[in-house]
Amino acid sequence: MPAARSADSDPVDSQLPSVFDGFGGKSVFAFHIHHWKRPILEAYFPEAHFRYLPLHLSGAEFRKVWVSQVKNSGGCVFLAWGINLPQEAHHLAQEASIPVYHMEDGFLRSLNPHASRTPPFSLSIDSRVPYFDCTAASDLEILLQTYPFERDAVLMRRATAGIAALLELRISKYNGPKDGGARSHARKGGKRVLVLGQVEDDASIKRGCLTSLTNNDVVRLAAEENKGAEIVYRPHPDVLSGVRSGLSDPSEVESICEIVRDAVALPDALEGVDHVYTITSLAGFEALLRGIPVTVMGCPFYAGWGLTDDRQPNVRRQRKLTLHEVFAGAYLLYPRYFNPVSGRRSTFEECLEMIAAWQEAGMPPSAIVSAETADAVRFAVWGPYGILGWRHLLTFPLAKIIAQIGDPSDAETYKRDPIRFFRELSDPRYRRIGRMLYPWEP
Repeated sequence: MPAARSADSDPVDSQLPSVFDGFGGKSVFAFHIHHWKRPILEAYFPEAHFRYLPLHLSGAEFRKVWVSQVKNSGGCVFLAWGINLPQEAHHLAQEASIPVYHMEDGFLRSLNPHASRTPPFSLSIDSRVPYFDCTAASDLEILLQTYPFERDAVLMRRATAGIAALLELRISKYNGPKDGGARSHARKGGKRVLVLGQVEDDASIKRGCLTSLTNNDVVRLAAEENKGAEIVYRPHPDVLSGVRSGLSDPSEVESICEIVRDAVALPDALEGVDHVYTITSLAGFEALLRGIPVTVMGCPFYAGWGLTDDRQPNVRRQRKLTLHEVFAGAYLLYPRYFNPVSGRRSTFEECLEMIAAWQEAGMPPSAIVSAETADAVRFAVWGPYGILGWRHLLTFPLAKIIAQIGDPSDAETYKRDPIRFFRELSDPRYRRIGRMLYPWEP
């Protein structure tokens, strides 16, 4: 692996479109940032002054409470997680020329095999739209469309070494302990086609695929187009673990495919595969890195450059790119990398080394204080839990119900902070129940 090196020192980086260089000490009005993410942002961007808006903010509340604060801030930026910028905030940003950034996890996320409440190794920060939004050009799309890769020999050497290291170390976006997961099912012989499932109500599908599709639809198409082949369907790990819910039932296509229900690491799942089908999954790009042909139903960041079988055209993407060039743009130039223990800025290469080392020895304790640990609710005889703290008595019986509706990790999160747990749920019905049970703010 080459010596760790920041992309900022590459010779043609000055030509990057819309380079994000930090929040410059400005007030950052942050939208849809869950409480557990806040100490992470503050550790990663110590120069910024974050002001967090309520997670589920109505237009009326934004106009009444926040517009005046934005206008009186003396210069600010808006930061939204994903696409979660309210229309009223979008209009104000246009009227007042306020910079808007969209943040998402980067393509190296964590040592856990699923989305987790831990500091990420990387973040993507886009001044246009999130990288998965195919309805408009993102910073990543413009970078891939315009960057002079052929003139940046240093960057391309890093890309070659980076791909080799990813494959050798078997590192993916999510990573469990080494040899800690089940292996992919044995090959039965003949052509093997893998369908990579996704969380079907995720924004990456809503904004990355213009056709209404489910994972089951993709399985059926793969079976129709590859008659006689072994069709293997791997549902998304978050759906298998119960962290996220699926909209389609895998059992409906069980007669035409083999369903991988075990927690199989992606590098293992891709072994022995001849073709991959997916809607917009990043795992499709990881398949390309292994030389596997990929059919995409939507338009992920790696589609439209001549590398994939695209079922949804993108007329904006006119350039032909090599796999190494797309990797260089998406993994080396576009994201921001961090040490999740110290919070300091890092590089792609350093993060690879950390992941490989910590898979063997375990991740050291992080200096970034966990919001859940710091703010764990303690019994009090007054306050938002009522006189004599009677609402604390709700915690244990409700935790059992929450574990049945969701999973045990949801119940543990609820027990740590019952009020905030309900306030941050995405389903408005459950938020209303929480408001009835816990009417006062923490």
